[in-house]
Amino acid sequence: MQRITKSFKKSISPEKIVQPGIYQYLSPADDPRNYRLHLRIEVDGNGILIINASTILHLNTTATEYAYFLIKNTSPEIVAKEISRRYKVQPSTAKRDYLDLSERIQDLINTPDLDPVSFLDMERILPYSGHISAPYRLDCAITYRLPALDDPNFAPSDRVGKELDTTEWLKIIDKAWSVGIPHIVFTGGEPTLRDDLPQLLQQTENNGQVSGLLTDGIRLSEPDYLNELLLTGLDYVMIVYNDKKEVRDGLQACLLEDLFVSVHLTLAENNLDDITSSIENFKLIGVKGISLSAQTQNLAPQLENLRNKIAEHQLDLIWNLPVPYSSFNPVKFETNYRGKESGEGSGWLYIEPDGDVLPAQGINQVLGNFLKDDWRTIWKGHSD
Repeated sequence: MQRITKSFKKSISPEKIVQPGIYQYLSPADDPRNYRLHLRIEVDGNGILIINASTILHLNTTATEYAYFLIKNTSPEIVAKEISRRYKVQPSTAKRDYLDLSERIQDLINTPDLDPVSFLDMERILPYSGHISAPYRLDCAITYRLPALDDPNFAPSDRVGKELDTTEWLKIIDKAWSVGIPHIVFTGGEPTLRDDLPQLLQQTENNGQVSGLLTDGIRLSEPDYLNELLLTGLDYVMIVYNDKKEVRDGLQACLLEDLFVSVHLTLAENNLDDITSSIENFKLIGVKGISLSAQTQNLAPQLENLRNKIAEHQLDLIWNLPVPYSSFNPVKFETNYRGKESGEGSGWLYIEPDGDVLPAQGINQVLGNFLKDDWRTIWKGHSD
């Protein structure tokens, strides 16, 4: 999930701001671009516009108002009249500014790889550097259970005293939406071992949140089960890949659907050649992105070479998603790629099966319990 953080500036000094909160727009079913916009308006009037859970625009107060009108699908004429009345500017100026921002956003929707700095004259700011009231994403490890043949010691089940039930996870999803978190990832363990996964996914769709699933993919080879997940509005899947037939079948089934599909590969001493050849094959069959990790730090040079290989094939390098605990990717040995600015504890948070909040997977600093504690207390803890 590539993230680009930008800002958009206007010269008008606003006299009034729209109400703080989170607003969303989902493109019509007949729009082949199938995009979703989330606008989170902070108490100071500034805003964050998130395009397809990946591109993030930091907006000042005026641009935030324009984005609000865009989310509401307001006509340029009405926007020009309202802005002119409130800010004492010419309607033609207000209309031009509104259309300008709208066109830039449409360019980002139509061309996801477009660099807003080079092509759209937007100013770059450091990712995760500004003050925000909530992270962009919540990683929910809904279980640390693993498939029967996996060694249970791979998942840190000794860290949790219980596993939250359906009602409790639904409360967490709703609380995340209420504080302005537009993106939920379900991981584990193996999240498909929970019978209520479709219900949890459906709740994110009901709220308007983007949803992702990180899984070994085995149950996705079952047509009825995959269809049940798709009917919930699931947005993307990342499969922890290995050469088991059930995993291959699950991957192939997902690739036939209207779904963003990526794979996670774990580099070991004995599989470098296999992974290298697999990258080209994944591109050919329609995989959109690849996540990489390594079992030991000694493999860091080879990991870097694989990243370059992914770039050569024009695949997305997915570096900031948590990886489900399993025998194929023991997280405690991982050396996941980190960019120059890490979003751990600011861009995203990680929830364990009992509701405890960590800055990120593998960082065992409990910030509070998402179900029991006040959100402001939890969020304050991330910066302490």
